[in-house]
Amino acid sequence: MLYPKQLINRTNLRIVSKPSPCLTDVAIYLTGGRYQFNTFYVDTSFEGLYIIQRMDDLKTVSVSLNNGVKPSAIDSLGNIAIQQNLSPCDIDHLRKLEDDFTQTLIHSDPAKLFRVKEVLNFEWNTKTKHDYLKTDILNKNIPYCK
Repeated sequence: MLYPKQLINRTNLRIVSKPSPCLTDVAIYLTGGRYQFNTFYVDTSFEGLYIIQRMDDLKTVSVSLNNGVKPSAIDSLGNIAIQQNLSPCDIDHLRKLEDDFTQTLIHSDPAKLFRVKEVLNFEWNTKTKHDYLKTDILNKNIPYCK
């Protein structure tokens, strides 16, 4: 939608991501967005996973995961993991669910996984909030499952 029948110009993109460490890594990797260049920021006040904008014409899209694509157990166990209330074996189970989901994403048709829709009149408004929970390291010192 942003570059129909053209090469994607990563130097002309900026992106807003939800705060998940995995989502922010993908956002930066795919678009080249960088906080220090005002082409990337994190926010929770929008629907979906990402908002991507061309800087030259301000054409903007949102990217969302289709309903039913992500196993609901990932979010429910993830919420318990954030509270640090999962056993070591449950952490391993969550990790396996996430790894399996990653493989599904890699090997599936993106058109069946994601919704991309145009966003009209989006205003780039860099957030300077930096108090998001770094969820990928919360349980790093939990003992191994026995």
